[in-house]
Amino acid sequence: MDFSSFLTSLGTSFVIFLVLMIVFAWLSSRPGNNVVYYPNRIIKKLEPLEGGYKTRNPFSWIKEAVYSSEQDVIDMSGVDTAVYFVFLNTVLGILVLSGVILLPALLPLSVTDNGGKKQTTSEGTFNELDKLSMANITAKSSRLWGFFIACYWVSIVTLALLWRAYKHVSWLRYEAFKSPDVKPEQFAIVVRDIPPAPQGKTRKEQVDTYFKAIYPEAFYRSMIVTDNKVVNKIWEKLEGYKKKLVRAEVIYEGSKTTAKPDGTRPTNKTGFLGLIGKKVDSIDYYNAKINELVTKLESEQKVTLREKQQDAALVFFSNRVVAASAAQNLHAQMVDTWSVCDAPEPHQLIWPNLKIKFFQRQLRQFLVYVIVALTIFFYMIPITLISALTTLDNLVKLLPFIKSIVKIKALRTVLEAYLPQLALIIFLALLPKLLLFLSKFEGIPTESHAVRAASGKYFYFNVLNVFVGVTIGGTLFQSFKKIEKNPNGTAALLAASLPGNATFFLTYVALKFFVGYGLELSRLVPLIIYHLKRKYLCKTEAELRDAWAPGDLGYGTRVPGDMLIVTIVLCYSVIAPVIIPFGALYFGFGWLVLRNQVLKVYVPSYETYGRMWPHIHNRILASLILYQITMFGYFGVQKFYYAPLLIPLPILSLVFGFVCGKKFYPAFQHQALEVAAVADRELKEAPNMELIFRSFIPPSLSSEKIDDDQFEDALSQVSRSTSFV
Repeated sequence: MDFSSFLTSLGTSFVIFLVLMIVFAWLSSRPGNNVVYYPNRIIKKLEPLEGGYKTRNPFSWIKEAVYSSEQDVIDMSGVDTAVYFVFLNTVLGILVLSGVILLPALLPLSVTDNGGKKQTTSEGTFNELDKLSMANITAKSSRLWGFFIACYWVSIVTLALLWRAYKHVSWLRYEAFKSPDVKPEQFAIVVRDIPPAPQGKTRKEQVDTYFKAIYPEAFYRSMIVTDNKVVNKIWEKLEGYKKKLVRAEVIYEGSKTTAKPDGTRPTNKTGFLGLIGKKVDSIDYYNAKINELVTKLESEQKVTLREKQQDAALVFFSNRVVAASAAQNLHAQMVDTWSVCDAPEPHQLIWPNLKIKFFQRQLRQFLVYVIVALTIFFYMIPITLISALTTLDNLVKLLPFIKSIVKIKALRTVLEAYLPQLALIIFLALLPKLLLFLSKFEGIPTESHAVRAASGKYFYFNVLNVFVGVTIGGTLFQSFKKIEKNPNGTAALLAASLPGNATFFLTYVALKFFVGYGLELSRLVPLIIYHLKRKYLCKTEAELRDAWAPGDLGYGTRVPGDMLIVTIVLCYSVIAPVIIPFGALYFGFGWLVLRNQVLKVYVPSYETYGRMWPHIHNRILASLILYQITMFGYFGVQKFYYAPLLIPLPILSLVFGFVCGKKFYPAFQHQALEVAAVADRELKEAPNMELIFRSFIPPSLSSEKIDDDQFEDALSQVSRSTSFV
């Protein structure tokens, strides 16, 4: 990539961002688009725009985002979202404090060193930026001391801000848990690995007797988990027919006109996808199907509750302190019986995983780790090929017929600026669903835990395949003949390639924050999809609500994507300090745009009260250690004899991680009893345990015709506004 391609990439990306901002300012001011740009406020029954449309400045969203407080974020989107902004603030602080020292100190050292052989792979085509990196520093030069000291500065700043952030997130979690508001999950625990019931006792009697003996005063009742596969299918089919019936009735009412007051009754075919088979009256047909399925559902519910009980349960307590204590105690001599954990929000439970036995979970976890490791390895092959082949010179060699096309200077400039980065972004978009499936296969009991696990796997994919893969792949492909002649020089060649690869990552980061956040803010794709659905597909209010439902922030993919940028910027912060402003812009724009989105657009799917933070903290620490090891290797290539003095840095980082894990992590793994005690003291009335119990009943098992005592499964999406006091 030459300098003109780099400037073209930056310039066009910035122009695209400005255009998308203007488009957003115009589209978001149209009342017909409120459900796309302000769904969170609408769901909470707030006015989409404060101050009305006529007097509103189209860019006032920037002021609103900047002046919003952390409490505003918590009120609108929960503690998890506030913790995500702690992450953005922390990384932005690291980059700003690092850049303030590194840019004025290191850039002059690089630019003014004109002697010796330069460690660069750009072969003169990009020397304008090579001069701003360590590639322009002569080997063994005393100027390397400046870069050496910079390594310590970046590390110290990162560790100091991580410590501060961990303390702040711990405080946020404490404040959330000490609230007197009754949350159903704080009065329940999940029990797995229940041993076989004694002779003459039912499973429910066994569980009740066991926990009543241990917690005689606080035990309330239990629910035995059942296999709901069949009953869920019937219930989902029943709900589908109910929606179709409402749709048919709306269509029928809409067909009534003055000229034809009786209207036209809708019809449908009973065969595959309504395309073949006998034509019937839709309203009569759906009513008949609903009546048939209601009877079938009631029968299957009784069979499920009586005959399909599993070796797992939910146990409820009337006291928060007892529930918190029970969730972290060892209840049996053997670890594979009566294992317990905190109960999540009712709608988070992954019911099929609750029955999986202890050692089977261990085996599944090991198997998933092997699969992920193999997948990372085999994914690195296509990723490496993409990084190598999507350069125009290599593409021309492979596809000679495009030679005439790339001779067009303007087209070549644009393709060089965007082709490798776009190919990489699209290729990585295929991974998240696979990783989420593998995480659930491990036997993880909750949705939020599965998302965290998938996020961790995605982070390692990103780092190993994008950061390492692009660096190794690009160098190996370009320098294959050199390596063939001198295999022992491979390590030095790879290390020397780092400054040259910085140019790829500069454009990658710029593309991510300009175009990525521009599309995020403008919401063009959701807007187009919503209006198409509203015009051609939606007939009922429920269908319309589904069409504009915003979803959540998407931590499973957003956090690993951000962590990749953290890794790239940290690893190149000293080698090519010019990347620091790009990283700061990425997280600065991200903070501004996403602040608007969480206050007005996204609706969280679950709340874990900052449980994601230890995951984020550890990944930042892993990126820091990778940076320290990278710098140690690169100083060795530069023949800086004092490079071993960097060895204390990764050791310090590991010790720091160990201390944080011992000091802070236990309070994230379990709720502290002192916090539960404070919350219990604040209660003015006893919690409504019946409502808490019923909030865990699955929709497919909820029926007025079934006695409450028979319910021995759990799951329900009860509104957060429901009072449990």
